[in-house]
Amino acid sequence: MSDDRRNERPRTLVRRMPLTEGVSRPVVTPIQPSVVYASPSIDMLHAQYEGREKGYTYAREGHPNATLLAEKIDAMEGASGGIVTGSGMAAVTAALMGVLGAGDHVIGGSQLYGRSLRLMHQDLTRFGIATSLADPTDAEAFRAALRPETKMILIEVVSNPTLRVADMEGIAAVAREAGVLLAVDNTFTTPRGWRPFEHGADIVIHSITKLLAGHSDVTLGYVAARDPAIAKAIYDFSVTVGFTPSPYECWLAERGLYTFPLRYDRAEENAAALADHLAAHPKVARVLYPGRADHPDAARAEALLGARTGNMVSFEIRGDGKAANRMVEAAPQLPFAPTLGDVGTTLSHPASSSHRALTPEARAALGISDGFFRVSVGIEDIALLKSDFDQALAAV
Repeated sequence: MSDDRRNERPRTLVRRMPLTEGVSRPVVTPIQPSVVYASPSIDMLHAQYEGREKGYTYAREGHPNATLLAEKIDAMEGASGGIVTGSGMAAVTAALMGVLGAGDHVIGGSQLYGRSLRLMHQDLTRFGIATSLADPTDAEAFRAALRPETKMILIEVVSNPTLRVADMEGIAAVAREAGVLLAVDNTFTTPRGWRPFEHGADIVIHSITKLLAGHSDVTLGYVAARDPAIAKAIYDFSVTVGFTPSPYECWLAERGLYTFPLRYDRAEENAAALADHLAAHPKVARVLYPGRADHPDAARAEALLGARTGNMVSFEIRGDGKAANRMVEAAPQLPFAPTLGDVGTTLSHPASSSHRALTPEARAALGISDGFFRVSVGIEDIALLKSDFDQALAAV
């Protein structure tokens, strides 16, 4: 063999060639992990960036698995042009930082998710964005908090972890009259429970991590805006700071969506039954569930949500922090974890997790004592769940 033949590169081993398509197609969406996408020409690349042709360039700007997942959630929410981000908090941050700037003011619900509250209290202010909080059950509190520079209201339909139901109709009216954007974190409620765009929302946010994906193996977020210009601003910020979702996690979340309605309905049914069971237990001081007549916002929950009162239950034991610890230790089969939306039931203690940064006085003002628990109810057999909680409460 000549020296030229020996030194020739094995071209077929180093060149990546597209897969040949056949007459059949995959039943399951393929995972496409490619970071970069090749364009056939400079002209075609310009056409992609200018929106005249569809295609991908670099995964930070979008990839097929994220697009497909976003389109499916768009369909559930009655939206278009939503994007998937690397986490729920990335979606919240993109919605705020993509739209707001120095000198703007945002009003948040006083019982937002803990990290959303931290973003409001500690991070936005560093960038010159003023923040204030208002009681989500009182629309007039939001009206009173308005300033000339107010640009957005951020609210959750059902608060975490006290499960208060926001006066969404009243808050939407306040935002509309003031010309202020209304951003709704719909994670707890999900589009099966409430669809914010149908009730005046301008921006809808999800932590896909929770009920939509549903298996505690995905960390993703979603954000969509009614106005295309606002949607583009959110998208541009998300791409710039790198809130890129993993193709594999988008693929897992898409899988979760296929069973989402079944999981939601079963978990909601279990939650209602577990709430009633806990309310009758002698060692439980109070139960919070939007579907119960003794919930402080029962009338609003019925008017706003109807029968879609969700899978979240909170309760307070007749005991202190030590009694709470004994309860957790007595039932190791109930995962003690600060999460929600899994197919399995999980137990959370806000005073030691999501709200641990607050002072005892601040937690007490929210109604969160050392004996307060939040339950994300799963799809197990309800008799098993009741037995598990009876075993736990026996240690109180």
